[in-house]
Amino acid sequence: MEDFEQSYAGRLRKEIGNRTIIVPSARAVIHGNGGSVLLIQRRDNGRWGLPAGLIELNESIDQCLRREVGEETGLTILSSTPVALYTDPRFTDCNAHGQSYQMFSLLYRVDSWSGALRTETEETVDARFFPLADRPEIPDHHRESIEDVLGFDGTFIVK
Repeated sequence: MEDFEQSYAGRLRKEIGNRTIIVPSARAVIHGNGGSVLLIQRRDNGRWGLPAGLIELNESIDQCLRREVGEETGLTILSSTPVALYTDPRFTDCNAHGQSYQMFSLLYRVDSWSGALRTETEETVDARFFPLADRPEIPDHHRESIEDVLGFDGTFIVK
């Protein structure tokens, strides 16, 4: 994992300051046994959510998904399906540094993966599969992402 200041978003922030920016990102819904869903607890803000992150220069959105899932969970994605694209201004959020981002996020359903789940990484303090009815509080856009994957009928969703 790169230090935030060295990442594309960190370098962009240094140039433009604290204004709201749009940076493409990838987000993953990974189901476990019995319909559970994998959530990570972020080290920077303590919030639970789906594995996700911002794209870097010279990286495709698919590479971003695979890198972020690997960094945050230790899992290797074998196959995934793009489900939805979130760009509406209502999907604006702040990071742990109070910096605002309007989402341009591609949601993937991870269909298969390999590896052992790492519960703590440089970016996370915990990672677990939770039953859908018994999960911790997560951001609204992550809750909506899980609902979109559950209702996915093969028609790509744009919000």
